[in-house]
Amino acid sequence: MAKLIHIDMDCFFAAVEMRDHPQWRDIPLAIGGSAERRGVIATCNYPARKYGIHSAMSTAQALKRCPHLKLVKGRMARYVEESRRIREIFSRYTDQIEPLSLDEAYLDVTDSDLFHGSATLIAEDIRRAIVEETGLTASAGVAPCKFVAKIASDMNKPDGLFTVTPEQLDGFVSALELRAIPGVGKVTWEKLQGMGLFTCADVRAYPFDKLVRRFGKFGLALWQRAHGQDERRVNATRQRKSVGAEVTLPEDVHSFEQCWEVVETLYGKLHQRLQSCQENLAIQSQGIKIKFADFVQTTAEHRQHRLDKEAFVPLLHQALSRQQGRGIRLVGVSVALPTEADSQQLNLALPSLECRSA
Repeated sequence: MAKLIHIDMDCFFAAVEMRDHPQWRDIPLAIGGSAERRGVIATCNYPARKYGIHSAMSTAQALKRCPHLKLVKGRMARYVEESRRIREIFSRYTDQIEPLSLDEAYLDVTDSDLFHGSATLIAEDIRRAIVEETGLTASAGVAPCKFVAKIASDMNKPDGLFTVTPEQLDGFVSALELRAIPGVGKVTWEKLQGMGLFTCADVRAYPFDKLVRRFGKFGLALWQRAHGQDERRVNATRQRKSVGAEVTLPEDVHSFEQCWEVVETLYGKLHQRLQSCQENLAIQSQGIKIKFADFVQTTAEHRQHRLDKEAFVPLLHQALSRQQGRGIRLVGVSVALPTEADSQQLNLALPSLECRSA
C-alpha cells in the first residue's frame, strides 16, 4: 500500500514576513490589498484568524473585525525563493514530489528505505529540516491515499503531524464530517445536512443513485471519498498543461463586483503558482470558471501569451451572461501553459522570452 505525505506550510506568506520582521510575530498580520482599492486578503497569520479573518475576505471587512491589523502588500519573489528552498529539502527524501502550489506538496515515500521505511518518521524529519534551515514551520499528513493525507495535514495545525495507517483508514474516513472532504464548501455542507448526511458513514448508507442524481459527478466523487477510495498517484513526471486557483465561497454571491473581488484574490495565487512552475509568465490562454448554486458549471477562455489581470474582466462578463439569476458558489481562474510547439513559436515572436513548461 502507498505511503504518501502531504506537506502544508503554516500560513506561508505571513510566516515568511513574521520571520523576516520579528516585530510582527505576535500581532495580527495579513497579506492583501488596500481597503481603498477594494483589496482582499490573500492569507493571514493565526493571531489574525482569532478575529475571524480569512483568505478571500475583503480588506475592508478584515479591518472592521481587527482595526489594528497589520496589512502587508506581499513580496512574491521572496515567497518563490523560500518555496524553492523547501522543495530542495523534499528532494533529499524522494524524487516522487508533486507540488500543488508554493506552500504545499505531495510526496510518495512508498519505496524509501529511510528511517526503516517509516513515512511518519520521514515526515517528522522533513518538518525538522524545514524549521532548522528556513525558520518556518510545516504541518504534515501521512496516509495511504492523497485526500486523506491532505485532511490529515490539517488535523494538528500549526506545526503538527498526523498519521492515518492502513489499518486506521476505514474507521478514520467513516467518522469524518463531510465538510472536511476537499470540495465540500459551506453551501454543499448545508445541502448535505438537509439530506441528513453529516459523516462519511451517512453517505455509505445513502442510496448511490440518489446521490449522483442530486450532485452529478461530484456525487460520485463524494461516494468514493466516503469509502476511502482515491486511486490518484503522486505524479512527479507529468508535464503540466495548466495552472489554476479556485475557491468555493462561504456564501453564494450574485454580482459582477462580488465575483471580481474574488478574482482579484485568486489572481495573486495564480500568479505565484505560475511563477513557481516556470521562470516567466508565458501562457497559451487564460480562463474563468464559474459554478452556480445548482452545481452547473460554465467557463470562458481567451487565447493570449502573457498573464494579464484585466483580461479576466471580459471573461467574467461572458461567464456571468449565463447566470440566469442563479447564485455563484465557486469562482476559478486558470491559464493553459504553452506546449513545446507553442513555446517554439512564441520564442520566434518574442525572442527575449525563454518559454519553458515545468
